[in-house]
Amino acid sequence: MRAWIGILIFVAAACGWYAWSLYQWWTSPLSIDEAGTVVVREGDTVGDLARRMARAGQLGHPRRLRWTTQIAGLAGALKVGEYVVTPGDSPERLLARIVAGDVISYRFRIVEGARIATVLAELADHPRIGQTLQGVAPATLLTDLGVDGAAGTSHGEGWFFPDTYRYVAGDEDRGLLMRAHRKMRSELGTAWAGRAAGLPYRTPYEALTVASIVEKETGRKADRADISQVIAARLDSGMRLQVDPTVIYGLGEAFDGNLTRAHLRQPTPYNTYVHKGLPPTPIGMPGRDSLHAAVHPSGAPYFYFVSRGDGTSEFSTTLEQHQAAVQKYQLGANR
Repeated sequence: MRAWIGILIFVAAACGWYAWSLYQWWTSPLSIDEAGTVVVREGDTVGDLARRMARAGQLGHPRRLRWTTQIAGLAGALKVGEYVVTPGDSPERLLARIVAGDVISYRFRIVEGARIATVLAELADHPRIGQTLQGVAPATLLTDLGVDGAAGTSHGEGWFFPDTYRYVAGDEDRGLLMRAHRKMRSELGTAWAGRAAGLPYRTPYEALTVASIVEKETGRKADRADISQVIAARLDSGMRLQVDPTVIYGLGEAFDGNLTRAHLRQPTPYNTYVHKGLPPTPIGMPGRDSLHAAVHPSGAPYFYFVSRGDGTSEFSTTLEQHQAAVQKYQLGANR
């Protein structure tokens, strides 16, 4: 009888010691020297996670992770995603983040004025974004995304709002672009609903195109309404817009950074020195300020503007005034 009592005491003591050591392991920092990441995939068990971490040198005694999560009732609560692992993490703290779905998020930025071809290329360079749009052309992008375009075009230019978008590993390029597209539709709708009376364009898409030109012409907020005014005045009077960014857009990859007189004569669909009216699509992604300026031209009597070379523009009412400004700020600066 005494022997059995002794055995029971020994077993109880061993169990208590093991439970204590398991608790110590569960609450003690992982034996790692630098931060890393761990990925929980669809269908993963705690055992899968433990083995993956052990192979990466992030976890000792991987079986203990399965036992402790079962005891804690967390075994079936893993959330799919990518998680940070830091030297100060204990298995308990790491599992709490995984159960809470506290995944690592990343940022993707669409810059104001960016072209859709650039946006697509940058999306393709993000290794953590799921790629579904390889080979998709800007000219058919809206159709490929399954959304309706405007003015009979499925061209994606201009239709994605410049902003910083958060995503997690595995999010698809398609979903991120759809978020940016919905944001642009909302921003454009708001701007169009509050537009000034008497604009020389009839649709929100035309306003989007004007906004893209304003965006490319200046980064100075104070000049945008006046540039919008020049565009509106020229459209109203039947004058050609004669704005360089549209010419540059039409040249595409052939443009080497030096706009020449020969370029101004090339009859691309976007050359507003050759063709009257707006170009067939926007020429970049306009931000909120440019959208507002497009539908709220200043009302000043301007028909011309020229860059002063310092980020600001000189506006003129008459051709004579404009020629003098060109002489002063462009030709004079090149002497």
